[in-house]
Amino acid sequence: MVDYDALIEAYPPPPEYFETAWLAPPEEIERTQLRRLRARARAAQRVPFFASRWEAAGFDPACLESLDDLWRAPLYTVDDIRASIEAHPPWGDYQAFTPADAVHEPLRVFMSGGTTGKSRPTFYTQWDREVGAVLTARALFMQGIRPGDVVLNSWAYGTHNGAFAFDEALHRWLNCVVITTGTGNVTSSERQVELAIEYGASAILTTGDYLLRLADVARDLGYDPAADFRLTALPNIGDRELLERTFGVECFNSYGFHEVQWVSVECPEHDGLHIFEDAFVVQIVDPETGAQLPDGEQGAICITELYKTGSPQFRYDIMDLSTLYPREQCACGSWLRKMAPFAGRADNMVKLRGVNVWPEAVGAVALEVAGAEADWFVRAVREANRDELVVSVTHEDPSAFDPLAAAIEAKLKDRLGVGIRAEIVAPGALDAWTEVGTSPKLKRFRDDR
Repeated sequence: MVDYDALIEAYPPPPEYFETAWLAPPEEIERTQLRRLRARARAAQRVPFFASRWEAAGFDPACLESLDDLWRAPLYTVDDIRASIEAHPPWGDYQAFTPADAVHEPLRVFMSGGTTGKSRPTFYTQWDREVGAVLTARALFMQGIRPGDVVLNSWAYGTHNGAFAFDEALHRWLNCVVITTGTGNVTSSERQVELAIEYGASAILTTGDYLLRLADVARDLGYDPAADFRLTALPNIGDRELLERTFGVECFNSYGFHEVQWVSVECPEHDGLHIFEDAFVVQIVDPETGAQLPDGEQGAICITELYKTGSPQFRYDIMDLSTLYPREQCACGSWLRKMAPFAGRADNMVKLRGVNVWPEAVGAVALEVAGAEADWFVRAVREANRDELVVSVTHEDPSAFDPLAAAIEAKLKDRLGVGIRAEIVAPGALDAWTEVGTSPKLKRFRDDR
């Protein structure tokens, strides 16, 4: 069972965290990281997945005399996880626990993926859940949620980690009153609006796109989203400028993913995302070679967590794109290293007639055209024996579809130097593709070739 005194000492929750570890000097941050890194390496070596890979690469955890020595360990990707599951079904050999261990250790299993292959299960011990909830609580506190707040949790409760991670953080570590509405498929959007207004919700946890959809529903019901909602926090993934303009609340970027939970969050300076370095070491690698990239250069996030016991992640190349900044003191007082916001997927790159194109870049350029709304989706298709990209963008007026599509196509050709077809669809038409309201990260790309 969890020793809560030890947990709080090692991973202080808010607000204590922002008075202590958030302001720690660089040498203390790195000393804590190295001590925990060595312990995590010793534990991971007992897991067959890591033991075999490290032996093949000639990596010995005993060599970890500095944080730079972490680069000696081999990284792995989701493809290696899939191979592990295929060779050792159904759980793979990358877990530190098995279902039989639940007799003496409370376990949860959450899954990621499954849209293009088998789901990837991840075991979480009670310690993992509690520390993960503390990390989430830190981010939510920075984003404006406070004890006693009423919060609608509008994420989908399913096999994914997201909704439960928010719930545990709000309930156990922020002392909030949680209304578990789930998505619009579970609790209608109209009902979610009424609940938020009736109970004075301080936040609605969902994607930014679905929150903006709720704003439209509120207007249809005769409400003013900025005046009738009493939101004080916007912990949502989406268009920051539009969210702030719609609700009149400051928005903070953050980053996390299924296997490790919450990694980083912006401070009020909005100058990069502070990494919770007592729980993570973040590296940036070349998406194709895995080689170390210098600070300031965009690449793939390779992450090592320092707290988990159920399913280690030790140099996991998640293939999310970002940039790592040099360590320096922020105007907020923190020495924690910062990373750039999520910039897309390294494995989504499409080579189109000799040009490397990322779907996120296509979406960003398309939305610069006047009239293009915030919802978009890109598909790679095979037509007339060559690869093509199609970007779908939403707009309310069908009479504007053709001229808007032409304007977007012209903008894309001018900016990216390659022809990309645009199609305009009605609001809501992309929901099944983007998985708005059901996935913690909106899907923006699909390869149909």
